[in-house]
Amino acid sequence: MQFRIAAYGEVRDEDGRLLLTRRRRAGRTAGPWHLPGGVIDHGEPPRTAAQRLVGAHTGFEVVVADPLEAVAVARRGTHTNAIIYPADPVGTEPVTDVDAVEWVEPARAAAEPHSPFVAACLALPDDRLAGMVDKTPTELRPTPPQKAKKGRRRRGQRFGAYGVVADAAGRILLARIADGYPGAGTWHLPGGGVDFGESPRAAVLREIYEETGQDALVGRLLNVTSFRHRRAIGPEGYPLDWHGVRAIYSATVADPSAAQVVETAGGSTSESAWFDVDDLDDLPLSAAVEDTLGVVDLKKLAA
Repeated sequence: MQFRIAAYGEVRDEDGRLLLTRRRRAGRTAGPWHLPGGVIDHGEPPRTAAQRLVGAHTGFEVVVADPLEAVAVARRGTHTNAIIYPADPVGTEPVTDVDAVEWVEPARAAAEPHSPFVAACLALPDDRLAGMVDKTPTELRPTPPQKAKKGRRRRGQRFGAYGVVADAAGRILLARIADGYPGAGTWHLPGGGVDFGESPRAAVLREIYEETGQDALVGRLLNVTSFRHRRAIGPEGYPLDWHGVRAIYSATVADPSAAQVVETAGGSTSESAWFDVDDLDDLPLSAAVEDTLGVVDLKKLAA
């Protein structure tokens, strides 16, 4: 079982056409349409990867804006979490020539073979998107790599989905990281790793319930953040070159109750609670919460 993180660009012109790629082989029917993009490098922020890969695959220099959505595909033992970014070309002509790239009308792209990520951009149903898995593996969550040989450090990469969760009174829901985990003792956004065959939106719903006992409604994708910790120490007790990517969503709880951890003992959350936004300044906050405070006005979000 393999987990990957990818970044793609949704590039449209003034007529609404999509800039798509596909393989052309001599004597064969052209392949399906693809969004420009692909798997990100270890430690590379997804937004940076989207800009690099869209440029490489289309020949256009592009400017990448805030993420549109995060989706996932699970096929043949590989789960790919993908972030789709809007990308605007700089100028009207490509900087370099790239074969098999074309401006395509949405109706044509929908009618011809296309990737599930193209389907996501076109808001088309597609059973290749997460939620439809060929076979359920015996182990659903990504596991850290085994301890490396002496003098060498293993790499680990993880994609998680998290919620900035508010109720009608404007309170924010946080979960405290348990001992033995990076950031132990700090208050964190409810959320966690995306399971095999699970969409990021389904993952954040599940994680909010497991860590706080609340039934939430997930809203829009607020941000995608990325971090790299070259000597992260987790429950396994040995250092990893760790790369994490977080999809952060808005979420609301219409009928809040006292927060409580309902996942099985030994998890990464020791407790959870509701807080007034003004009280957050007095709490030890995780890096994910600090990153969110830098781009999201919690008072407006909770209003």
